Amino acid sequence: MRKFDLVLFDLGATLIYFDGDWEASLKEGILAMQRKLHELGYAVDGDFPTHYRETAREYFRWRDDNLSETPAPEVFRQIMASYCCEDIPEEHVTAALSVLYASTQARWQPEADAVPTLARLKDAGYRIGLVSNAGYDEDVRVLVDKAGLRPYLEFIITSAAARIRKPHPEIFQAALQFFGMRPAQAVMVGDFLQADVLGANRLGMGSVWITRRVDVAAARPVLAKIRPDRTIGALSELPGVLHNWE
Repeated sequence: MRKFDLVLFDLGATLIYFDGDWEASLKEGILAMQRKLHELGYAVDGDFPTHYRETAREYFRWRDDNLSETPAPEVFRQIMASYCCEDIPEEHVTAALSVLYASTQARWQPEADAVPTLARLKDAGYRIGLVSNAGYDEDVRVLVDKAGLRPYLEFIITSAAARIRKPHPEIFQAALQFFGMRPAQAVMVGDFLQADVLGANRLGMGSVWITRRVDVAAARPVLAKIRPDRTIGALSELPGVLHNWE
């Protein structure tokens, strides 16, 4: 008799990885968004990229401290209002964010063992969901489709949609409610001890820490306080770990 019926995954650095320089890609995206906004008639001048990046960083610091997510369209509107413009049409918000995120989306790649592992779990009868900390729900859905993960995921919830970030229990509870399962029936798989493992542990779920994209030496002080139930180096190890959990 197996231990779990439901496997929940993180996305970034778990099922997919970033192949490139994050800050350079983000800068490229902001500059592309600036050009798009110029095309749409907005007065976003030379200092706009710096204003956008620095203001966005304040939102990111606040969300990490409070585990509360302000979705990217709201952040965009507030930054634009502080810079030049209010009452931006929804289609312009979508167009600007699509250009902004396209730069990083192009560099996210699926782990080679992601689809094979999900397929094995699905064939074994596990139900599968995704719980992702992300400021833009649409970005996650684009990345899921780009990586070919959609056929294996029954449920996707992002912090942007829930307005709550891992490790807050409410975002995990939303996934459990969708599947109609108790915490003890579920296991969370992710790379981030403070979000994925801590959130699962607090709720009474199983926790699996995947270290392929992690600086394990730097994480050792955190491991003194947050202990995963199991640790794996690659997704391909997961089916065997779950099968032999007991």
